[in-house]
Amino acid sequence: MKNILVVLSGPSGVGKGTIAKLLIDRNPEFCLSISCTTRAPRAGETDGKEYFFIDKTDFLTKIDANGFLEYSEHFGNYYGTPKTFVTEKLKSNDVILEIDVNGGLNVKKNYPKAVLIMIAPPSLEELKNRLVNRHTESEEQILNRMERIEYELGKKELYDYTVINDDLTKALEEIEEIIKNEKSKN
Repeated sequence: MKNILVVLSGPSGVGKGTIAKLLIDRNPEFCLSISCTTRAPRAGETDGKEYFFIDKTDFLTKIDANGFLEYSEHFGNYYGTPKTFVTEKLKSNDVILEIDVNGGLNVKKNYPKAVLIMIAPPSLEELKNRLVNRHTESEEQILNRMERIEYELGKKELYDYTVINDDLTKALEEIEEIIKNEKSKN
């Protein structure tokens, strides 16, 4: 069976990062894609682990050379999924990419075989509770994230699958089954 690129998207607080980490912990054949960024490393971050940290000139050169599956700019910094990293990893692993919906849709344009999975909350109220209870954002940041949810979930019809994360174990098993079924098509 051929290795596949799986894109996980969904609103903040829906559990994408947790699901991606558990998929990799439970499945040694999976690896997480590493993005490039022009922002400075935060305390404890290592180049090549959390991100590939590059300067803006190098990033723009990669854009011109069509070196990203997708990229975007947020608050003056660029972020992108390097094409060569993903294609190299796909030779020996299934690759998990945790990314926003616009990035996911751009990946699909540039790599049509990618499997897009939208992670959705059981309800908007539950998602807001998760955001509040993780104590990592201000009230204003939470409101901004909540405003974006409708937009993100409105793109789920463009994704191959939607998985509701109301029970983490169940959602994880459902995603593993999707991946298994997609791999069997190759």
